[in-house]
Amino acid sequence: MDLPFVYGKSAKDEFFTDREQESKSLTENLKGLNNIIIISPRRWGKTSLVNKVANEIKQDKRYYVAQLDIFNCRTEEQFFRTYINAILKASTNKFEEFTTVIKKYLGSFGPKITLSDDSQSYEVGLGIEFKDKDYSQDEILDLPQRIAAERGKRFIICIDEFQNVNDYADPIGFQRKLRAHWQHHNSVGYCLYGSKRHMLLDIFGNYEMPFYKFGEIMFLEKIAKKAWIPFITTRFEKTGKHISDGLAALIVDKVEAHPYYVQQLAQQAWLHTQSDCTEEIVNIAHESIVNQLNLLFCNLIDSLTPKQINFLHAIADGVKNFSAKETLEKYDLGSSANIKNLRNAMLQRDLIDIIPGHSIELQDPIFTYWLKQQKP
Repeated sequence: MDLPFVYGKSAKDEFFTDREQESKSLTENLKGLNNIIIISPRRWGKTSLVNKVANEIKQDKRYYVAQLDIFNCRTEEQFFRTYINAILKASTNKFEEFTTVIKKYLGSFGPKITLSDDSQSYEVGLGIEFKDKDYSQDEILDLPQRIAAERGKRFIICIDEFQNVNDYADPIGFQRKLRAHWQHHNSVGYCLYGSKRHMLLDIFGNYEMPFYKFGEIMFLEKIAKKAWIPFITTRFEKTGKHISDGLAALIVDKVEAHPYYVQQLAQQAWLHTQSDCTEEIVNIAHESIVNQLNLLFCNLIDSLTPKQINFLHAIADGVKNFSAKETLEKYDLGSSANIKNLRNAMLQRDLIDIIPGHSIELQDPIFTYWLKQQKP
């Protein structure tokens, strides 16, 4: 029997729920070639949302849609290799057309073409083939605009894990180069997103950065409980099992409506259910997830200083004023000046989120629950 819930990978088709407003807004903006930056905590469904919208737009023959993930691109050269392959594959349908486009647009620096074992996939090998690095990079960055303009099409480029450009040898210089080209492309729209919220906020929200005000920022919110409840109950019913609205709501509440964990907890509850789900089953399923992650959380805590751990405990307890004398004493956080250092360290580790209004939350609701159980 197929499992009724999906987590850890992109959700699509019947596994995708809600996001109707976000899907509509993203579709309208991308089709209008407005640049969009999607910002939200990890595992909140950014990739699933972009994939859904991108696949729908691909059905419209007026558009080319290129999707690339630069998580493993650690250098500018790797970025350009990934970028150019995504552009060419999006705008060609077969190998002969692929090679024709390469000769037309990229022949000046002699690209190398590599086929996979099944001869159905192909890519361009770049790097040592560059004869004039700067000129070649300019050609590559302008390639989608040239292809779209010459063919009377519109190009949409979606780049996941965009914050990784901050790790390149000259991150500011590289971002300036991208912005200098992309801002002049009137036949291309860009959708940039990633999993490190604080880094993306700095790239796109800091007026000193090249990408400041590059496009509209979409802050992705959690999926509402009222949308989760019918999704969960329907998925149970389709497999011949039953869960009440109240227990579906309990699943959502136990993981604070975190999209990844809602699907995981619903899946675990479904696996433990023979016919009718009970509150005991939901609690057992929740504890099983906590136990699965116990070693991971223990290793994480072992990598932190005592004051960093205390800071996380304070957040888990709902503390708002970390500089208050009683808070500093109760959690042994040191001086009020140390709070900024603790906050920044936890941001860099992707353990916390700073919510508009300056409240601080732990990113992972299961970790929050586990942490509260560790108190003496």
